Amino acid sequence: MIELDEIKQTLPEELSKLAEVGIIFDPAGLATKIDDMEQEMLRPGFWDSPDEAQKLMKHKKHLENELEQYNGLRQGFQDVADMIELADEYDDYSEAKDIIRTFRRLHEEMEALELSRLLTGKYDEKNAILSIHAGTGGVDAMDWAEMLMRMYLRYCDQHGFKTDVVDLQNDTLAGIKSCTIVISGINAYGYLRSEAGVHRLVRISPFNSAGKRQTSFAAVEVLPDMGDSIEVNIAPNDLKIDTYRSSGAGGQHVNTTDSAIRITHLPTNIVVTCQNERSQLYNKEMAMKILASKLQQLAEQQHKESLDELKGDMSQVTWGAQIRSYVFQPYTMVKDHRTGTEVGNVSAVMDGALDDFIRAKLSQEAKERSS
Repeated sequence: MIELDEIKQTLPEELSKLAEVGIIFDPAGLATKIDDMEQEMLRPGFWDSPDEAQKLMKHKKHLENELEQYNGLRQGFQDVADMIELADEYDDYSEAKDIIRTFRRLHEEMEALELSRLLTGKYDEKNAILSIHAGTGGVDAMDWAEMLMRMYLRYCDQHGFKTDVVDLQNDTLAGIKSCTIVISGINAYGYLRSEAGVHRLVRISPFNSAGKRQTSFAAVEVLPDMGDSIEVNIAPNDLKIDTYRSSGAGGQHVNTTDSAIRITHLPTNIVVTCQNERSQLYNKEMAMKILASKLQQLAEQQHKESLDELKGDMSQVTWGAQIRSYVFQPYTMVKDHRTGTEVGNVSAVMDGALDDFIRAKLSQEAKERSS
């Protein structure tokens, strides 16, 4: 029972980590907050302000989920310890596989809980609006943008986030020019905001008959989905709204009406497009939602020199500006230039394994805050 012996050695470490998280987490204080919220919900006139009531209920649900996760881990590790003790006492290891499987699941949940405690940003618990734009590199850059889109969709699927591709601009040869994805789930923005920046690809180009190595770039922009908490006012006279026919690959759902929407905010020259649905009304509402989120962020960061700084480390989608490099040839390596984190399994990363990079960046930010 080598693996059980390893678990016995690792279990005290996991329990120690859980205790450390508990000090920060303060489950008793969290339970008190939830009780206070429940009392507030029973107060006469609570629903007189529906928006505020919904905010409180959403926050209460978030706290309940965190408390349930913490209590589940505490009980789970205790159950594992009890099962190992019984197995040793009766010299019966018939349940060893279940014990190992349970411990591995708890270990993964523990890592996720530790990561979530690093999220302290104002908008970290909100949904995210992630956009990808092909940069320099021609058709390879378009292909690279599509590869990144797939990578983020896979990441979201693995973490239980709901995704909605609200805008997709296909290239005529291969790949995409740009896309926008609305990502829904607890802490979606907090986890993904560190992905904002220029991403660099190095590989043997499949579009180059000479088989030469090609470097391509794409920019990722991540904004919080502000939902109903938007505080900026958008004057109708400041908008230029264009309609056009949605692009697509063809087939039975080819759009025959001008339902796609392009909104230009004239004072800032911010352009937002949406062509996800055949409904022009839906596309307009979604485009306005994205525009409002962009303007809200811009309003909160007026001290920055340009809109490029707001969008992350992506002022120039070219050499020297990248936050991360993905090398396919002559060797395989993904390196984050901000934290120094390196992963040799490029295929796993492209299949959505981004947790190492996200954890390293959030940890770096936490250290910077404490110093």
